[in-house]
Amino acid sequence: MSGAEIERQGGCACAQVGFRVRGEPLRIGICHCLTCRKVSGSAFNLFAVFPADRVTIEGEMGAWSSTSDGPRRFCPACGSQLFHQGKPGDPEIEIKVGAFHAPNLFAPTYEAFAPRRETWLGDLRLKRYPGNRTGPGPRE
Repeated sequence: MSGAEIERQGGCACAQVGFRVRGEPLRIGICHCLTCRKVSGSAFNLFAVFPADRVTIEGEMGAWSSTSDGPRRFCPACGSQLFHQGKPGDPEIEIKVGAFHAPNLFAPTYEAFAPRRETWLGDLRLKRYPGNRTGPGPRE
């Protein structure tokens, strides 16, 4: 089976919202920015980015945005944070790795907003960006 044929599933904690993705992610990252820390309720957000046309979402979702980069989607029943897709028509969708039904699917390759990372996290041996991945280059 080729990477394009692989299908993985996930959803929220109460099963009101579900999703399927086909193929491999474009990239997998960790974000330490303040917004990601707060919405995840953790020290960082772990996400996998897929082409939007390879993702199917079922169920009604809520949305909110704290910035101009587009809404973050969640289940209005259980509150599970699930997706972030920039502005309408954005060709990529960011899915929280914890929302997939199986563990150990994806390993991150970079960290964004690395100056905000917790010191106890240790060296994960990933590229570290001082801001967003699309901003200034990584610090090795």
